[in-house]
Amino acid sequence: MAKIDPRKQDEILHAAADWWVKLREPDTEGEAVEQWLAWATEDERHLETFERMNELAGRLGSLDAVSRQGLINAFTRPAAPPRRWLPLAVAASIAVVALSGTYIVWRNGVSSVGSQVYASAVAQNKDITLPDGTQVALGAASTLTTHFSHGQRRVELSQGEAFFQVIHDNSRPFVVAAGNVSVRDIGTAFDVRRTGERVTIAVTQGRVQIADTHPSPGQEPRGTLEVSAGQLVSYDPNSSGMTIGSITSEQATGWRDDRLDFIDEPLSVVVANLNRYSVRQLHIADADLGKLTYTGSVRTDAIDSWLSALPQVFPLRVSTGGNEVILSDAAYPSHR
Repeated sequence: MAKIDPRKQDEILHAAADWWVKLREPDTEGEAVEQWLAWATEDERHLETFERMNELAGRLGSLDAVSRQGLINAFTRPAAPPRRWLPLAVAASIAVVALSGTYIVWRNGVSSVGSQVYASAVAQNKDITLPDGTQVALGAASTLTTHFSHGQRRVELSQGEAFFQVIHDNSRPFVVAAGNVSVRDIGTAFDVRRTGERVTIAVTQGRVQIADTHPSPGQEPRGTLEVSAGQLVSYDPNSSGMTIGSITSEQATGWRDDRLDFIDEPLSVVVANLNRYSVRQLHIADADLGKLTYTGSVRTDAIDSWLSALPQVFPLRVSTGGNEVILSDAAYPSHR
């Protein structure tokens, strides 16, 4: 095997480090990615070095000036025998590179991104930066899945709540799917909360387009609804359509400051969202109680205080035992 010129290897290491940083920048555009692909395919050592660097950089967690030099130094040590690489001709190449936990797959010079799942635990909010630079605040007990491709950025909110500050890109629409509802960004910051099949969308900046993607049997597909900052859209599959109201930015994102705000919400929805923040789960024993509507705020760090005051608002009884709280109709004997 021919001996590699140390100066050439050092040059490749520095170039790989530069590309690693550049590809993680929020404003990186398609032209830069195409340039990276050209660099990666011109020499098999380029892609090999980049993958090794990405693997180690993932363990570092960040890449400031000091850690970057340490990263480069680590790669100057002898490495394990290289794997045999597939031919890198662009017409038939398949290069898999891990970036921020998301796999980018290159086929014939066209990019597609595999799914990435983000999840939070009960009583745990989490801040996320998506590969395109979009900032997401994920609420407690929430699950988000991204599907980024060359032509679209699609996000699915399976449960819970998320606040999006979207990096706008006309060439790649940003769409959030939550049950039967899709929300398309138009240069926006907005909050989406999904409770079962009920969905609320609160816009704090810019505009969004909202559509019912799966109308009920016998119903005609509804047109796209466009709403702007300060508006709240509520979707209930059991009602005749979407309702529009008003909401402040503070109300829309209050959960980020340990406060859940509800506007004419069924008590069943209130309880379901409080359960994302409560170690002791709340249960409604009588179905009719769940239909009662509630407007107000609940501190997620003072749920017990809210429960103590609840019988003064609704005709119900609060019973505690073990790791659960039972809400039952006060007109009937206790369920315990």
